[in-house]
Amino acid sequence: MLSYLRARLLRSLLTLFLVISFTFIILRLTGDPAMMILSPDAPPEAIAAFRATWGLDTPLWQQFLGYLWNIAQGNFGVSMRNGNSAMGLVLEAVPATLAITIPAFLLKILLGIPAGVLAALYRNSWIDRLLMSLAVAGHTLPSFVLGLLLVLMFAVRLGWLPSGGFNSPWHALLPIVTLTISGAAVLARYTRSSMLEVLGQPYVRAAIAKGLTYRQVILRHALPNAGMPIVTIAGLMMGGLIAGAVVVENVFSWPGVGRLMVSAVGNRDLAVVQAALLLITVAMISANLLVDAAYGLIDPRVRSGSSGRKS
Repeated sequence: MLSYLRARLLRSLLTLFLVISFTFIILRLTGDPAMMILSPDAPPEAIAAFRATWGLDTPLWQQFLGYLWNIAQGNFGVSMRNGNSAMGLVLEAVPATLAITIPAFLLKILLGIPAGVLAALYRNSWIDRLLMSLAVAGHTLPSFVLGLLLVLMFAVRLGWLPSGGFNSPWHALLPIVTLTISGAAVLARYTRSSMLEVLGQPYVRAAIAKGLTYRQVILRHALPNAGMPIVTIAGLMMGGLIAGAVVVENVFSWPGVGRLMVSAVGNRDLAVVQAALLLITVAMISANLLVDAAYGLIDPRVRSGSSGRKS
């Protein structure tokens, strides 16, 4: 088990380094921040001074090494727009993002898994067809389209809820619903598929033959053995608690990390973009490590080293 987790940790560190490197290089190859912040009409002396101040006048490899050194010391840079700490700005936006993503995550679990189990138990019935039709619709409909439809219905036509902002709990309701629908749809589809595979196994038929109630068979035998794909999807959703609301935050003018990052990209505020992506990457990697640890608890073969997750 320890060697299994050690290998995953080394792979995660490599992933983190690659993301940091890719982000740093791409941001500097896609445009000059001096031209965006000062405008192309600024005097050449001002542009040169700006580049020198922010270290943009040195070779790219020197900038990259300096950035890695600063990260190792806990220095994630400052905003080119206002001079504030880049990571500080990102962390200030995290509570707003979690305020909509955590309730949405819980609702995804509470709605998606039971819907998938119910669809599997009533396979090919009208219940199955109805639930899976809703799941396909919820999964394929883009978040920004769904968000706009909800705004049109509940904010514009009915006037029940605000269309955007951050002033009361009512402002969070539409973003939460938007995030919940797509995630619950994905969970329902994976749960149904995994449950159908398990329900056909001999040990499930043997449990039924022993006289166990159908509820006992589902809760004690079928659902735990169908848990691997469900844990994987739920873990990815948990890792996306910070990154998963980028589109929704912009649709509803929600002041979270996603909206901050989109604004920073448009303003060429390199340090803020890098800090946001670094935090998102760490969150995703941490979630993957938790999923790997959960595999060790669910599947004894992982603990013994005879089997593991393939990726």
